Amino acid sequence: MTVVLDSWAILRFLEGHSPAVEEVEQLLDSERPLMSWINLGEVHCVLRRLHGEDAATETVRDLRDVVEARLPDERLVLEAARIKADHPMAFADAFAAALTVATDATLWTGDPELLLPASRWRWRDLRI
Repeated sequence: MTVVLDSWAILRFLEGHSPAVEEVEQLLDSERPLMSWINLGEVHCVLRRLHGEDAATETVRDLRDVVEARLPDERLVLEAARIKADHPMAFADAFAAALTVATDATLWTGDPELLLPASRWRWRDLRI
């Protein structure tokens, strides 16, 4: 199974919030999930605000060792735009959903904007 992580999953992992931290830790120990660079950028932004530039940059560098970071191409950007147009969510969340659809993966998240019953992407709720 291919897994995509969004920024919600990574931030809860870094903060040590259960049950997400255990789930993501097990995943990172067993495989290399996908993540959009847009979502990695969002992680950097949050961490920079909380802990400064050096900590944010170091954390993103470390994450690149355990996730497969994907740069969005034109097709993925347009798919994210379509998803955002159809669903009320942040644009970064739409990139996580678009990458999930494009790779026929399962999105691991706890973000309510992405946990949509009728969505075109499969998801796993990391809050439970």
